[in-house]
Amino acid sequence: MVTTVNCPTCGKNVPWQDDQKWKPFCSERCKLIDLGEWAAEGHKIPGEPAFNTEQDPDDFH
Repeated sequence: MVTTVNCPTCGKNVPWQDDQKWKPFCSERCKLIDLGEWAAEGHKIPGEPAFNTEQDPDDFH
């Protein structure tokens, strides 16, 4: 029996197997939608910033 997972974007069942190119997503479209959400900061990991956001970024080099 093949294990299935839900696509994080649309919820469609996705077989978890080697030939499933976009797993855990059902398609490249769903993968790109998710990537766009991260890029637009629609998805965030909660917590405090790792550095002071008002500090000059060049100070970290």
